[in-house]
Amino acid sequence: MTTTLTGTGATGTGAEPLERPLTSVLLGADARREHGFWRRLVATEPFRLPPGPETGGTPEERLARAYARLRTLNDALDSAARPAADPRALAALHEWLAPVDPALATIAGIHYNLFLGSLLDHGADGLRDLSDFLDLRRTGTFLCTEVAHGNDAAAVETTAAFDPVRDGFVLHTPHCGAQKFMPNTGLAGGPKSGLVAARLLADGTDHGVFLLLVPLTDADGPLPGVRVRRLPARMGSPVDHSLTSFDHVFVGRDALLTGPQGRIDDDGVFRSAVEGRRRRFLASIARVVAGRICMSASAVGSARATLAVAVRYGGHRHVSAGRGARLPVLAYRTHHGPLAEAMATVFAMSLLHRRVLARWEAAESGPEPAREAAERLVDIAKGWITWQARAVIVESRERCGAQGLLENNGMSVLVTGVEGAITAEGDNLAVHARAAAALLAAGPAHEPPAPATGDLTDLRFLAALLARAEQLWFARAAARMAPVAHGNPLERWNAASGPALRGVDAHACREAAEAYADAVEALPAGADRDRLDELARLFALGRIARVSGDLLAAGHLSAGQVEALTDRTEQLIAAVAPHLPELADSFALPDEMLADWPITGARYADAYDDPDAHWHREAGR
Repeated sequence: MTTTLTGTGATGTGAEPLERPLTSVLLGADARREHGFWRRLVATEPFRLPPGPETGGTPEERLARAYARLRTLNDALDSAARPAADPRALAALHEWLAPVDPALATIAGIHYNLFLGSLLDHGADGLRDLSDFLDLRRTGTFLCTEVAHGNDAAAVETTAAFDPVRDGFVLHTPHCGAQKFMPNTGLAGGPKSGLVAARLLADGTDHGVFLLLVPLTDADGPLPGVRVRRLPARMGSPVDHSLTSFDHVFVGRDALLTGPQGRIDDDGVFRSAVEGRRRRFLASIARVVAGRICMSASAVGSARATLAVAVRYGGHRHVSAGRGARLPVLAYRTHHGPLAEAMATVFAMSLLHRRVLARWEAAESGPEPAREAAERLVDIAKGWITWQARAVIVESRERCGAQGLLENNGMSVLVTGVEGAITAEGDNLAVHARAAAALLAAGPAHEPPAPATGDLTDLRFLAALLARAEQLWFARAAARMAPVAHGNPLERWNAASGPALRGVDAHACREAAEAYADAVEALPAGADRDRLDELARLFALGRIARVSGDLLAAGHLSAGQVEALTDRTEQLIAAVAPHLPELADSFALPDEMLADWPITGARYADAYDDPDAHWHREAGR
């Protein structure tokens, strides 16, 4: 990445923000290289909130600003191919852009990951000219989901029929349900091209779903045969989501993205090294896996930002405390308790995100079983992290009262924005259901595990308890499924799915707790390690409390340990609470970014001052 951008450090003293120990825990040991560019970018003027009570104008004006910011971002890159080819750059892009402009994060993720990334992965041996997309003369979008096909996208009904006479493909939308649903194909942002998922028909055979590169619009609007209609406004940041359909649109042979999944050879015959239409489809849209990592990154970044705002405001907002005294609202257990637990969760989300990213990178060039396991963990993390982000963001907003509802304080747009991450790249429940089925099938026999013994102050013991909870849930799922006849897969799944989904949640919590334990052990003795250990135990105890009855019944916890859970948790909240401001500073959010949101400053009331009001006249008398 180019490093010509400049920006000031985050609030706080000590080491350079990205090199502080707890920041390195959150962002990785090489945070300066991995995150420095994006942190500096969001601190620059084009990414600041415009002045005024409307914080940016109408939805159309905000959308135009998001596309203008995309161009600013693209101009700042040494190569637009870099984020498309670098999964860590893609994840960092989403971590930093989502809190500033969720619409920008959405269109940037589509352009660099789903569009450019797919072209680079299946790029006809590098012969395709990508300069229009690299230079953003044309913005890329991705058209997979249809009105009638979302999580079952392998069943999309748009067709691409091979025409041997013209040596190309005829793209067609056969009916209403086959319209492409929610791609950003509107006129905002200038001319666009899309990767369209369509059923490849050749020699009278349906060979499965492939991607084709299709010009969609120019400066004057949709191209012949392409119909684009804006969908109703969605909740959250404005994006030009549309319905898009094709009326016998012809594209040349080179429009088809080829690879091992298949190609039409010069003799007009389809050939593929991948057996089965579903496997070909998954190979064609492999970039969706990276997209799930990006959704986790967006959620992590948004949760950190809203929590930082809530912690700052809690220290600035004073309330009456009796006998004429006034105290910051953060002094009260009822206020700082939920924020302390949210802080423990945000660190867990961040650590799990980085753990998953590292495993997925390592498995990319490995054997297929390792890749499948890594992708399954990506799926589990995407669902768990985005759901946790929703809880943290809503809690943080509520702790800011009415101030948190105002768009100029940065939180309300993230409350709705996280809903998009929960649904994008596969609805969380559907993604977790697939992971649950795979873990259940993987075995072993899911017999109830042997009792665990240890102390509630031992983080490794706490992680082991979460592993026992995971095993208990999958053992129950297997037991519920066993009596059901093998010839009825739906009934077997319905019998097992409840406890199996609980097992997936426990799996995510266990992975996060183990990542916490690894991070604590990697820090040298001292204040930073103490802070991280407190957060880790607070997170783990909260999750264990939810299944304490099951763990007690299975002999993994004693009655005394169950009784002690509440006191241990309260002690940890009391230990974490005084350090909430410094923990929020470890997020390394730039001062410029925080300054956009009035309630992050001690003089937040000045944002509501009226220069023509009588109190100014009276003060001057």
